[in-house]
Amino acid sequence: MILLALAGGSRAETTVSQSNDPTAVAEQGLVQLLFQERVGLSSVPPDRVAAITAAPEKRSWPWSREKAVETPAEISEAWLAAQPRARGDAQFQCLAQTIYHEARGESVQGQVAVAEVVLNRLEDPRFPKTICGVVGQGGHGGCAFSWTCDGRSDLASDREAWDQAAKIARAMIDGAPRHLTAGATFFHTRGVRPTWTRSFERTAQIGAHTFYRRALQTAALQ
Repeated sequence: MILLALAGGSRAETTVSQSNDPTAVAEQGLVQLLFQERVGLSSVPPDRVAAITAAPEKRSWPWSREKAVETPAEISEAWLAAQPRARGDAQFQCLAQTIYHEARGESVQGQVAVAEVVLNRLEDPRFPKTICGVVGQGGHGGCAFSWTCDGRSDLASDREAWDQAAKIARAMIDGAPRHLTAGATFFHTRGVRPTWTRSFERTAQIGAHTFYRRALQTAALQ
């Protein structure tokens, strides 16, 4: 019994039946076992018992108060079509807007890939700690995501495209896997080639976007 191990010094001596039926336990041995288990359980602090017996909680982002939903191994058009209209807080809105404005003309995989970049940045200590912080980050005279400073309206005029972007954002926030871009934290459209790409590792080409991550650095030999 697991509770016996947690009890510290309490140990039970049990007799293994020679029968091929593992449930065939001698009556006396069963009584002794139950008694020892009760003794062991009584020596475990109540808070420890509660921690052991509590069901594990589903992982959720600290900035999201939405109830997590079951997510698929891979987001597809069929799965998205079966989902209800997505809702969420400000962080959800920031991710949905980024997917919509940066990749609404892309395939589902292309839109998921852009969402991956945002969430990959979120887990990198060199970037802000919230989705809206990551999306709205600026520097070097530009913006991390062009839609935030291109001077155009941020309203979603294509309702169908918005609904799909929102569903993807909801699924990604709720824990859908990120395996399309191999940890990418940067991307650009195929029509340009920024100078910064020379020092980054290319990880994927999906639709109109090329994805990159920082090159792994190793310590120099002395």
